Amino acid sequence: MLQFLFVVGLVFLLYSYVFYPYLLKFLLQKNQTATLYPITGVVPSLSIIIAAHNEEKVLREKLESILNCDYPVEQIELLIGIDSSSDFSALIAEAYQTKFKACQVFNFEERQGKINIVNALVPKAKHDIIILTDANVLFTAQTLQQLQAPFSDPQIGLVDSTMKHYGIKDTGISKPESAYIAGEVLIKEAEGKLWGAMMGPFGGCFAFRKKCFEQIPAHFLVDDFFINMTCIEKGYKCVNQKEAIVLEDVSNDLLIEFRRKIRISSGNFQNLKRFWRLLLKFNWVSFAFLSHKVLRWVLPIFLLAMMLHIIQNHENSWFGSLLYFGLWLIPIAFFVDYLSRQRGVQIIWLRYLIHFVSMNVALLIGMFRFFGGIRSSVWQPTKRHQ
Repeated sequence: MLQFLFVVGLVFLLYSYVFYPYLLKFLLQKNQTATLYPITGVVPSLSIIIAAHNEEKVLREKLESILNCDYPVEQIELLIGIDSSSDFSALIAEAYQTKFKACQVFNFEERQGKINIVNALVPKAKHDIIILTDANVLFTAQTLQQLQAPFSDPQIGLVDSTMKHYGIKDTGISKPESAYIAGEVLIKEAEGKLWGAMMGPFGGCFAFRKKCFEQIPAHFLVDDFFINMTCIEKGYKCVNQKEAIVLEDVSNDLLIEFRRKIRISSGNFQNLKRFWRLLLKFNWVSFAFLSHKVLRWVLPIFLLAMMLHIIQNHENSWFGSLLYFGLWLIPIAFFVDYLSRQRGVQIIWLRYLIHFVSMNVALLIGMFRFFGGIRSSVWQPTKRHQ
């Protein structure tokens, strides 16, 4: 059985992380009919929703970036939900009510969590196109112009932005994390262009049609994927707009990012339980969902079985002994990285292995937490400017 799981796990690993991305690249090169969405003279009104909890470090800069967009401010409705903040977030938000024609600040005295605030504010939005964005994600001059452009196609239900990172350092995991996200952007862009089946936006900034929205279950942890798959379920397309660039300070602390990925993993399985029937459609949506998401989510189980198989059978062949030696390199890598950082030496390539291992351990822990039951979506936001 372990040998079987070893083979299956190896296939899943190579397929999802190597073969599938290259398959998308090949198909995209062969596809000469991929739709592009250039900016036109149409400038629809937009509703922007921000949920903020203790975001005084970044909120003012975020709101200024919206004002500095090449978009008529009088056509922007801004809804800011202040989630029981104990800092000056509410005062900062209220100061911008004079700068936006339609700005409302909602102060929630009891902690709600992002999802409950989104559920409360989306029905209050006046416009059909809603942009959901985080306080730490900064807009560029053409972010809004580019985000709204694909909605000229009535089949488009959701449009994702393209995340660019700043604050990348040699001292933590920001380089491997940024590289991973850059790869994800390429995959999602290809899925959207080929099939209109982008598998989940980056939650920091994306736009969707209000009529696609359904109330997110209050205990869910990953709202962006829920909204994305709801759009697909209703027959709309989800795409990435490569030119809709936003800026975010990338996570650099391994422990903080590890905890965040545990939360995301638990939310992944909540969404899998909700949308598993899409896997039975046997269409391009099913193919992308399985290849890009589901196989990666369950891979840690197979990786664990692969490790057990190697440990039990490493004496049977030279190849098994080599793999067994490779397993020992994992804890050694963590130890060497720790010692080198203490001495001010940065071994960047080592962090890519550490990042991959940590990500899959977080996926496994998140899976167990899902099976244990999740009763609240409230969580502390990631530390800004790490």
